[in-house]
Amino acid sequence: MMQRLVDNAIAVTKESVKTFTYESLNNIVRFINGVSALLLALLPGKANILEGIHGWELRPTFRGPRFPRWMENGVSSFNQFIHELPVDSDSEGSSVSIDYGEEYSDEDICPASPSSQSSRVSRSYSMPRQWTGWMCIRYIFYWILFPARFLLGLPGLLCRSSYNRATTPSSAPGSSQLSHRTSSLNRVQFLKDHIIQRTTDRRRGVIEDLHLAIEIFIEAVFDVVHKAAHFVLSPFDALRTLFGWFSSNNNRVQDTHGSASDASVPTATLGDDDPVPTERNTSFQALNTDARTCQDVITELGYPYEAIHVITSDGYVLLLERIPRRDSRKAVYLQHGILDSSMGWVSNGVVGSPAFAAYDQGYDVFLGNFRGLVSREHVDKSISSRQYWQYSINEHGTQDIPAMIEKIHQVKTAELKLSQPDIEEETNGDQPYKLCAICHSLGGAAILMYVVTQRIEEKPHRLSRLILLSPAGFHEDSTFMFSVVEYSFLLLAPLLQPLVPGIYIPTKFFRMLLNKLARDFHNYPAVGGLVQTLMSYFVGGDSSNWVGVLGLPHYNMNDMPGVSFQVALHLAQMKRAKRFRMFDYGRASANMEVYGSPEPLDLGEYYGLIDIPVDLVAGRKDKVIRPSMVRKHYKVMKNSGVNASYNEFEYAHLDFTFSHREELLAYVMSRLLLVEPPPKQSSPKGLKLKKKGQQVNS
Repeated sequence: MMQRLVDNAIAVTKESVKTFTYESLNNIVRFINGVSALLLALLPGKANILEGIHGWELRPTFRGPRFPRWMENGVSSFNQFIHELPVDSDSEGSSVSIDYGEEYSDEDICPASPSSQSSRVSRSYSMPRQWTGWMCIRYIFYWILFPARFLLGLPGLLCRSSYNRATTPSSAPGSSQLSHRTSSLNRVQFLKDHIIQRTTDRRRGVIEDLHLAIEIFIEAVFDVVHKAAHFVLSPFDALRTLFGWFSSNNNRVQDTHGSASDASVPTATLGDDDPVPTERNTSFQALNTDARTCQDVITELGYPYEAIHVITSDGYVLLLERIPRRDSRKAVYLQHGILDSSMGWVSNGVVGSPAFAAYDQGYDVFLGNFRGLVSREHVDKSISSRQYWQYSINEHGTQDIPAMIEKIHQVKTAELKLSQPDIEEETNGDQPYKLCAICHSLGGAAILMYVVTQRIEEKPHRLSRLILLSPAGFHEDSTFMFSVVEYSFLLLAPLLQPLVPGIYIPTKFFRMLLNKLARDFHNYPAVGGLVQTLMSYFVGGDSSNWVGVLGLPHYNMNDMPGVSFQVALHLAQMKRAKRFRMFDYGRASANMEVYGSPEPLDLGEYYGLIDIPVDLVAGRKDKVIRPSMVRKHYKVMKNSGVNASYNEFEYAHLDFTFSHREELLAYVMSRLLLVEPPPKQSSPKGLKLKKKGQQVNS
């Protein structure tokens, strides 16, 4: 009777505490959202900033009562978690290994993509093991939930440890240590699978994770109280339980010291009827945000995919991704801008992505990726952060793009010769395919630098057309905020460059937190609208969906684009000089050694060397690179005799890649289709002799 009364009292108290904490947290969040709405109403210009951005509607939407996202069918995640424990514990295999690298590796849990695989390999060599935020959180959860695990009497751990003892050869040297270590690792893996992953699911934001974590903590505390009260009210049951616990511990100690009676049986000899735990392949990325790569997006939509690793002359390892049409004689190379990756060209799916549109038009599609990831891919696995981030836009235009385009040339030439043996006679020794480039923002500046420098050095650039979407290069007409950043960079560069070689988020914990906060911003419109407005103010009022971009898969826990300090300094130098020129090393002697002159090379003065058509596209709402600066590219090119065109659309800076704009996509495809593939018929012999040995640049 007393036991039942105590159980009822504890249950009521537990549910009261859970309800109180849950409602308190909800009220705090509502208060923050309300204050954000008030601030947003007072800020000027937010109507223009938020106009046309999906997800930031501030008008109230009436909805019926619903359960939180962390509750399914009215059942809390913790109750479902407890209900699933016996099934999961008994059926879970022990083949998943744990590697404590930077924090731990998930290579055995989820299949590695080319980018994530190289990132993990690079991190394992270049980053020291350290005590990071998520390791602390993991052990906090471990010790918080240890009493609940013990007092609840979870059978899964005992089954797993018994199975490990049965499958570990006790006669082998060090078998006791191996058995003990395997059991410990399996216990940590158990908690990682069932607790940490459930409380930090990639589909939830920080607020929802906090809801579930609080619920789990309350359940664990009251389970301890409940068992303690049971021990006090039923001392004989308590002694019996403690005796059984000590007995099991003694048996476990004897087993770890190599008892001769505990003979091991190899798993391979077990019959089908033996109770061997069924291996379960876990498909989630533990503790991760949405870590899909460009490969995942392409293959999920049914398109072919190929990854090509390219090594630059200075040792950087780049990922050149491809949607292959191996027999096509027209190819397109897409290059992203700053703080972006190849994901930008496929993020809008089949209908709104330039990469898929080009492939559907018969193009062999290549997606370039600049250097500048937090994983620091380099042939030197021990390269330091300071050494890795020592590059400017110069290296993008003279190292990254040449390496990738040369690799494209090698691949296309070899494949076309294999599929069409008479390709040399048909093209008279010329390039057997046509290659166009579509570049955005910083990628546009880098591709122009590439073409100009290749022509100066009398090397073939292998391109047939350039389509530049809001290209960088000229920046004197910019916002007040950019002017402040420019002067700050130029003034503090000698002090900051040795201390901050790159601008990026260095730890997994904060990268994950950034991505999950972006999800919370969408769940709470006023907070999201306020953050969107403040970020837009920072870039001069540009109305791009800046917060929405943070939720894209390439901003994930494992990897994230960064910016070299010298790249930012290079942009500031161009803004101050009011010219599109190469990096100024600060000393006349250093510039003389690199350029042969005390001043950096002015690329605009050499626009006359561009021997291919160039299509320039600007956005009227673009405050990052204003239309006047894109028009300056156009005017300089026209004055230099370049076959250039210019067009404007009512878009902001990120709309060129991250937004589905049918008008823009149709225009880009129309310019791309102006380039015809090389003819397949043979030319007259006289013409072949005339062109024999001639070097072709386009």
